[in-house]
Amino acid sequence: MSLFSWIIALIAIFVMLACLILSFVVSWKLTHNNVRKPVNDSPEKYGLDFERITFPSLDGTSLKGWFIPAPQPKNMTIIFAHGYRSNRLEKKLPALRLAEDLTKQGFHVLMFDFRNCGESGGSVSSIGLYEQEDILGAIQWVKENRSSMIGLMGFSMGASAALLAAARAPQVVGVVADSPFDELPTYLAEKFYVWTKLPSFPFTPLTLAFIRVHVGNPKNVNPKKALEKIFPRPILFIHGEDDQKIPCENSIRMHEFYKEYSTFLKISHADHIQGYRLDREKYTKQVVQFFDKVVRQERTQDIEQQKQTSW
Repeated sequence: MSLFSWIIALIAIFVMLACLILSFVVSWKLTHNNVRKPVNDSPEKYGLDFERITFPSLDGTSLKGWFIPAPQPKNMTIIFAHGYRSNRLEKKLPALRLAEDLTKQGFHVLMFDFRNCGESGGSVSSIGLYEQEDILGAIQWVKENRSSMIGLMGFSMGASAALLAAARAPQVVGVVADSPFDELPTYLAEKFYVWTKLPSFPFTPLTLAFIRVHVGNPKNVNPKKALEKIFPRPILFIHGEDDQKIPCENSIRMHEFYKEYSTFLKISHADHIQGYRLDREKYTKQVVQFFDKVVRQERTQDIEQQKQTSW
C-alpha cells in the first residue's frame, strides 16, 4: 500500500471519528439541557390568583408548576404543555397571557415545567417520549385535587406529547394541539438540521442513533398513530402557515386522518407557535369555542347516562 493511500485512509478515519464525536456531542446537548430558561414571570403580575404546586411525573420525576383557578369556573381544567427546552411561561406565545384569557372565560389552567426544564427535576429531555409521562402526572394531580373535566393544550413538542398522553388518559375530554409534529422519526429526518445546525448527511442519522442510546427509540413518539386511541374525543389543531420549524403539513396530515372529530385553524403568515401573538382575539375565540363545546357535550352525556341509570 502506497504512502498516498495510507494518508487517504488516515484522513478518512479521522473524518469518520470527527463525525461520530460531533454527532455524540450534539445528541447529548439535545437531550441534556444544561442551561435552563428561568421562570422569571408570575401569574401575580397579571392579577391572577394561583397556587404553587409540586407533583410527580408518572415515573416519579418531581415537577413544579402553578394552578390558576377561574373566578367563575365552568368545571374544566386545561393543562398547558410547553415546547422543547422552554418552560411553563412559553414566552413565544406568551402562555401567561393566554392563561389570563382562558381563566376569564371560566377555565382553570394548570401550567408546569417538563422534566429538565424550568424548576422541575430530571436531567434528560426526550422530545415527547418521557414528557408524555409528565402530562399524565399533571392529569393525576387534577384528578386528586380538583373535581373537574380535563382538557389538554400543547405547543410544539408539548402539543405532540399532549396527543400521546390523551391516548393513554381516557379522562381527557379534548385536546388543542398548536404546531405539533405528526411522527417524530419522519419529522427529524426532514428537519433535524433546524435544531443541530449541521448538514443532514451524515449527521442526522448518526445523531439520531445516539439519541436512541440516550433516551429511546423516536419511533415510539407517533402522535398520528395515537389518534386511533383518542377516538372519538375532539381535537383542535392550530398551525402557522409559515412555520419554519415544524411545517404546517404535520397538522394537516393529522387533521385529514382524524377529520370527522377534529377542527383545523391555520394562522396566515404565522411562524412557529406565533398564532396567538399575531391574532390573539381569533386564536382565543377558537380555543374557547372548542372547549365550551366539549363542556356542553360532556354535560349532555352525563345527563343521558343519569337518565339511563334512573330507568
